[in-house]
Amino acid sequence: MIDIDYLNFLENILTDNRKEKFLKVLENRTKHFTIAVEDIFQMHNTSAVMRSCEIFGIQELNVIEQRYGKSIDKEIAMGAQKWVDINTFDSITNCVDTLKSKGYQIIATTPHENDCLMEDFDISKPSALFFGTERDGLSEEILQRADGFLKIPMVGFTESLNISVSAAIIIQNLTNRLRNSNIDWHLSENEILEKRLAWAKNSIKDIKRIEERYFEENPR
Repeated sequence: MIDIDYLNFLENILTDNRKEKFLKVLENRTKHFTIAVEDIFQMHNTSAVMRSCEIFGIQELNVIEQRYGKSIDKEIAMGAQKWVDINTFDSITNCVDTLKSKGYQIIATTPHENDCLMEDFDISKPSALFFGTERDGLSEEILQRADGFLKIPMVGFTESLNISVSAAIIIQNLTNRLRNSNIDWHLSENEILEKRLAWAKNSIKDIKRIEERYFEENPR
């Protein structure tokens, strides 16, 4: 449960413009879709995917670090890591099992001929969209466990796009369609409260000192 008194205390430190911005952004946040990236060798691509998640309203990014254990490139992400929830996994199995347990269907993005085109994709089901490595694409394990496949229509000679470009195109298309649908895609009231609290803490300098002082004066 969210401590509403503590949330109000922190938000009183923020400007009215900041608080209004939080509410406006949260109106467009969703967990109906979530993004997963698998063992991205060039970490700036993961950072760029996270930035696309933030810009287009995807709240959660799942990162599988089975082979390459690298940190998010904050310069590329441009602060997006403060507003997007990043879930890290040490194996494909853990990631897929966790997302399935949350009710997501696993959708593999691949350029194969028999895949569903982006404009034909059924947006009604909560979906975890998986993007693979720059070199090899998605692993065989994810392809085997996928509930469906998705591709971007292409008309040129080249059959693939950089992962960050592919993710941006798909995320923008699907979230735009989602917002123009009758699907209940918004965050729950409790999820909004959780994000307001987290974002307030991320916005306040010396938050640890302020937090310690608050709870000394207001013991739980």
